[in-house]
Amino acid sequence: MPSAPSKSQLLDPEFLAKLEQLELMSRRIFVGRMKGERKSKRKGTSVEFADHRNYTAGDDLRHLDWNVFGRLDKLFLKLFLEEEDLHVSILLDTSLSMDFGDPTKLQYGKQVAAALAYVGLVNHDRVRIDALGSGLSEGLSGLRGRSQMWRVVQYLDGLQATGGSDLAAAAKSFAIRHTGKGVVILISDFLDKNGYESALRYLLARQLDIYVIHVLSQEETNPELQGDLRLVDVEDGQVTEISISPALLKRYKEHLDQFVGGLRDWCTRRGIVSIFTTNRNPFDKLILDYLRQRGLVR
Repeated sequence: MPSAPSKSQLLDPEFLAKLEQLELMSRRIFVGRMKGERKSKRKGTSVEFADHRNYTAGDDLRHLDWNVFGRLDKLFLKLFLEEEDLHVSILLDTSLSMDFGDPTKLQYGKQVAAALAYVGLVNHDRVRIDALGSGLSEGLSGLRGRSQMWRVVQYLDGLQATGGSDLAAAAKSFAIRHTGKGVVILISDFLDKNGYESALRYLLARQLDIYVIHVLSQEETNPELQGDLRLVDVEDGQVTEISISPALLKRYKEHLDQFVGGLRDWCTRRGIVSIFTTNRNPFDKLILDYLRQRGLVR
């Protein structure tokens, strides 16, 4: 059995240093179940002073500002910025269709997942990672702090592409098991014959802040094929025999554009951020530039 890789095999040290300057963002404010490192706009009882308000009967006397009382002879309550956790869930498609391309879409997805997990961990977010295939494979949960990064790398390195794709069943399981609010990042090629709509609706029903990272291989977006071919679907074994011609390739690319554009438009109409990339787009550029432009990191 091969040994587990070091952290630098997924994320090199120079890139790690750049990631430490980033933080994951939510377009909404979520109330964590525990006090965290992230400052909220809500007023609470943290340690960072925000404002005063008049004392009313029943308020906690421990939060009275006695210095103000001494100066003004009036009772005022101290208000503070509330601290809260950001819960970040990373869902990585590990179905057999992801085992394609050079590097494979799965390897590319692992690097993206590792980078986003690291950004969350160094900012003390609550991070979880799950694998999606024909269902939901329970992964890692409740991770917090950079010391947990070795678990992320070990888990991601152990993932292999297997089985068919049933995004709806996997997303339904995730939505049932994990009822908290937060950010969810779904990394997939979305090559599910049953479509992606049902899967994303399960996540929408949870009122999550959803980001979709749509990964295809360069070999899929710009195939270099010719002659008579016998194509076998790696997930269900379905066989299709075709003869490659310029007209067929043109029709294929038109359907591919409709597929990519259809997913993007469907997501946009429902408040989901959809980001398309290929395995040849440097993943560090995806994280540092494009995801920053789309508001997932800053």
